[in-house]
Parts: sequence; structure tokens; C-alpha cells
Amino acid sequence: MTDDKLSDLVGCLELKPLETGSYLGRSQRLAYRRVYGGQLLAQFARAASLAAGGRALKSLHTQFLREGSTGEPVRYDTDVLRSGRTFSAVRLTAWQEHGIVAVADACLHEWEEGPDRQSVEAVGEPPGPERTVDLTLLPWESRAADDLDTVESGPPVHELWSRMPDAGESLAAPMVAYTSDLTLIGTALRPVHGMTQDDSGRAFTSAVTSHTLWFHRRITGGDWLLLRQHSPLAAHGRCFGRGDVLNRDGVLLASYAQEALLRFA
Repeated sequence: MTDDKLSDLVGCLELKPLETGSYLGRSQRLAYRRVYGGQLLAQFARAASLAAGGRALKSLHTQFLREGSTGEPVRYDTDVLRSGRTFSAVRLTAWQEHGIVAVADACLHEWEEGPDRQSVEAVGEPPGPERTVDLTLLPWESRAADDLDTVESGPPVHELWSRMPDAGESLAAPMVAYTSDLTLIGTALRPVHGMTQDDSGRAFTSAVTSHTLWFHRRITGGDWLLLRQHSPLAAHGRCFGRGDVLNRDGVLLASYAQEALLRFA
């Protein structure tokens, strides 16, 4: 884990209140060609919770409209469409100087008691340290049994183990949102022989167009989380993928889905 990168990410999630319903978040200090979409997802998640009085995020649907400029802060305007006894609905708009970067709709919910069941494939143990992967955008340890950087083709599935730090419950959902944006395009590329996500900008153009998350249970950091991903489709210059977030006991915590531009030269 890189402490500087982690502090940088946590700092981005400390949104500054502006006038009523608006917040300002600084951008990460990354050597990246545009604002990383996971940063926008994480800041949307944080802004929605603040606008809804701290309620837990249930779902977040984001449309990415244009590239964000690195080094420039992002303004988040929120509109609370409804705030009932247990549910809140919030519409969010992310702005930079050149215009709207992304829009999102969030639903938040007070945790309630009720029937509790799940049906998911069993979870094994995280791979050993020899399977550590260097994901420069993630400021904590990650491991994977399969290699997204190999040029050999394979099935469009990927399991990423990530040990997210415990930064408090209020930042857990934003950090999961941040992580979920990282490897779905790479998963969609796995069947393409001779190509990896590192070829973006040369052999193909890629950009996330929409991303949705659902949070099923409370999430805490400090231990391994499994992001289990599958991309069932790539067609018409786009790809689609989905994933589940489980803890090492196999408890399903969250799910997500993403559509992205995938245009080959």
C-alpha cells in the first residue's frame, strides 16, 4: 500500500460544502490522462450520502458525458428528489470549467431488518503474495489468480482480491465504487488474443459510458474483498460487464455493472 496515494484518495473524498446542496471535491494527483472514473463514482457516492443526511447508499447509476480534466476540482450539485421515512432519492451533477462531466442518480436507505438469504458461488482463499498485482490506481494491496496483462486469450472472467483499508463506514461504499471501475474493460478484452487493457489509445479506444452499483449490506474495510467479474458481451463498439463484491466469508456485499466504449482501430 502506498500511504501517499491512500491519503490522496481519502482527501478527495473529504468534500467541501459550498452553498446548500453543492460540494467541491479535489481531483487525485495521478499521472493519468483524464480524471479516473472511479474518482467520480466515489465522490458521487460521498456527495449523495451527505445530501441525504448520512443515509446508507443503496444504488448509484452514473452516466459519463465527457472527460474530466486532471488537476482541476469537481463541483457536485445535488437535488434531493425525495426524502421519506426510510428512502431518499438524490440527483447529482458533476461540473468542471468546461461543462458537465457526469450525472448520477442515487438511492439511499436506512438499514432495516428482514429476510436474509443469498445464492452465490462459494469463495475460496485469496491467492498468495506471489500473485500480487500492481494496479497503479489502487493504493492498497491486490491479488489475482489470473493475469489481465497477458496477451494470451482466455474467458471473459476475472477475480480480483483487494484489501481495502478501514477508513470508516462513511468511506467504505465510496472506496468500493472507486475500485469497481478499474478492470471490467480488461475483463471484456480477455478473449482477444494479443491485446490487453494496456493497449488502450493504440490498438483501441475505450471509455466508460455508464456504471451502476447496488449496495446490499454494510461494508467495512480492513480485510480482503473479492471482486468477481464477468463480461458476457462485446458488440457494436461497446462492451458490457458485471461483478459482485464479496468478503472472504462469501457474503455478498455489493454488485455492479458497466457499459463502455470499445472501438478498435
